[in-house]
Amino acid sequence: MENKPAGEGRGVEKSGLAALTVASIGIVYGDIGTSPLYAMRAVFSGTGGLILTPGNLLGIVSLIIWGLIGVVSVKYVLIMLRADNRGEGGTLALMALAHSAMSRKSRLYYPLLALGVLGASLFYGDSVITPAISILSAVEGLEVATPMFRPYVIPIALAIMVGLYSLQHKGTAGIGRWFGPIMIVWFLALAAMGIVNIVAAPEVLWALNPWHAFVFISHNPGTAFIALSAVVLAFTGAETLYADMGHFGPRPIRRAWFRLVFPALTLNYLGQGGLLLSDPSTLANPFFRQLGGWSIYPLVFMSTIAVVIASQATISGAFSITKQAIGLGLLPRMKIVYTSESEMGQIYIPTVNWLQMVAVIIAVVEFRSSTNLTGAYGVAVTGAMLITTVFLFFIMRYHWKRNIFLSLAVPLLFAVIDVSLLSSNTLKIKSGGWFPIAIGIFIYVLMMTWRRGRILVGSSQKRHAIPLDSFLQSLFFAPPQRIAGTAIFLRGENDGVPQALLHNLSHNKVLHERVFFLTVHVEEVPWVPVSERIQIQELGYECYQIDLYYGFKDEVDIPRTLALCKDHGYTFDMMSTSFFISRQTFISTPASGMIRWREHLFIWVSRNARSAADYYRIPTNRVIELGARVEI
Repeated sequence: MENKPAGEGRGVEKSGLAALTVASIGIVYGDIGTSPLYAMRAVFSGTGGLILTPGNLLGIVSLIIWGLIGVVSVKYVLIMLRADNRGEGGTLALMALAHSAMSRKSRLYYPLLALGVLGASLFYGDSVITPAISILSAVEGLEVATPMFRPYVIPIALAIMVGLYSLQHKGTAGIGRWFGPIMIVWFLALAAMGIVNIVAAPEVLWALNPWHAFVFISHNPGTAFIALSAVVLAFTGAETLYADMGHFGPRPIRRAWFRLVFPALTLNYLGQGGLLLSDPSTLANPFFRQLGGWSIYPLVFMSTIAVVIASQATISGAFSITKQAIGLGLLPRMKIVYTSESEMGQIYIPTVNWLQMVAVIIAVVEFRSSTNLTGAYGVAVTGAMLITTVFLFFIMRYHWKRNIFLSLAVPLLFAVIDVSLLSSNTLKIKSGGWFPIAIGIFIYVLMMTWRRGRILVGSSQKRHAIPLDSFLQSLFFAPPQRIAGTAIFLRGENDGVPQALLHNLSHNKVLHERVFFLTVHVEEVPWVPVSERIQIQELGYECYQIDLYYGFKDEVDIPRTLALCKDHGYTFDMMSTSFFISRQTFISTPASGMIRWREHLFIWVSRNARSAADYYRIPTNRVIELGARVEI
């Protein structure tokens, strides 16, 4: 073994950790880092509707700071980052982790599944509002400089959005390395502006005392309850922080938060509070007034770049959660483009990209301003936060093996906060909160319908399945003609003899000299080690069963995985291998187990799903598709 100088390994580890920390600042904290653009304004002149007085101001700033401490620092950064599913975070990863502690027959299995799907669905609603509100807030800075720009704010914002979504197919491998350094400059600017205004009004530092938050709530319970619906804007991105754990790991995310992001946000919120104390006339847009008129255009430029990066993180998050949902059988197969040869997490899903762009454009055109959009934001994200808290109980009790008292006490404490924020944000439903909820409900119904439909299809196939072993024994009593080459028949987990094999024997009356029945299993874990990827069983007569195991975030590439079979003594020449796939056509039946409209939704979605050959990356010139009708 090569000897290394003492300390070299530690130096490499530190440099790697530093690089990941910088990268996490650009990807993980873009959303919460751009919240100062609109949070304070929303409290006093937007959805919060609070009267600007010194007491109210100190109470709100104190609420924001201690909310960042309690919700973001304690709940997500210190606790939830420990609740990983083989390194992955997010609602679906949490759901799969909770499921791993129980059998499918458990009474809690389906409720936890429904809860996890609901959390993922709410994320989609949030992912539409976040780019819209962030980009509009940045561009609206032009109005602060001169009212002349007012008619052009929405067209400019829409142009930025269309450009952003149009470039997604190129991936972020080229420009992604600049996200971290750019956001570091952004957070340093937030901190510097905050310090300038704190020096001008040092009395705002009293807001660091949580007593001001307590007094504000106790003296104005009704007003404080309404104000919470705007205060939550300061916590945007907390769920994204947890979902992005798989890209960087917990250590870089924690370091970035405590060493830069949290101090910078705290200083800036204090600074905006100090500015409003010394100059209440800046209330219309305190962020862009922090340094005076000369700084507006530079701040518009900086904030536009920052919100584009923040929106990119949200878009990438939507791609990631869609891939997880497909792997878990909650969404149909879609085209997934891997935009980086070295980073598997960098993917592009055209269907999601363009649908999200349309939804974001509708949100901008419908609500017209970031102030109006704050009325739509909050319900979805606080609902997702509460769902995460519920899952935390199962993680603490069944995975961390904590005692029942602690397992209940900690989630209950966070649940009080989450329920308060959620109930406050329900007041926004009429003024715009219905929009992300409608998106979330649609996605939820789609996911649950697809899952239910696949279960019904599996049950139908199981009822009509011909056992493979007995079929092969009867087939080789009078064996068909064997021809040169290898045939691979894709076979579902509940299938017996593949329909494609029956059709091939019926029409062609031949069988290849080597026959493999291939079944793809997707486990409720993000990644399956390569060493556990393949199992092969000999069935006799030169026939074999191959089981391939993937995690819900693994790239499903059958030809590449088959190359690993050489370690088991089997090799495949793609030019002499034919893949037989049953092309299923679903037929509606009266007693299907689903109401008629869900049945038709499932059939319509299945017709538009990506073919198995494309999704599994099988060469098109080696695929033979044979039709099969399946009743549901």
